[in-house]
Amino acid sequence: MNTQTIYLAGGCFWGMQKFLDQFPGILETETGYANGPGDSVTYQQVCADSGHAETVRVAYDPSLISLREILGYYFMVIDPLSVNRQGHDTGIQYRTGIYYTDPGQLPEIRRVYEAEEAKAGAKLAVEVAPLGNFCPAEEYHQKYLDKNPGGYCHIPPRFFSLNRSSGQE
Repeated sequence: MNTQTIYLAGGCFWGMQKFLDQFPGILETETGYANGPGDSVTYQQVCADSGHAETVRVAYDPSLISLREILGYYFMVIDPLSVNRQGHDTGIQYRTGIYYTDPGQLPEIRRVYEAEEAKAGAKLAVEVAPLGNFCPAEEYHQKYLDKNPGGYCHIPPRFFSLNRSSGQE
């Protein structure tokens, strides 16, 4: 199996992880902290403006879901014009970003990004950059909304069952 990975910062990582987990072809997700100073950080440090972004590592099978589709879903649940804020969450850790480790993904990322920018009619606040570092989040942050169904997230709950409502299972 050909597995590829992309890292998506989209505000609160709890909701982004739950949202992405529903789609066939997404093999694994992991919440963590990316592109800040240093490779090791705690949630408390991130909340104290360490400079890391709450990010989801997304491993996927490109024969089942394309990067274009994943990014389309990503843009569906973020405000791409908002700087360091998604929903009620504010701070540098809630910035939006698409971080890649494979430069071969960059042309597709740019195509999707430019289409979203044209749709918005304004410059996007979404970073596009190589992954500098990624530190997995603490275990209690993994699949948090599955463990705590009433937990807050800027993504409306109806988006967590798009795959079921479309009849694709």
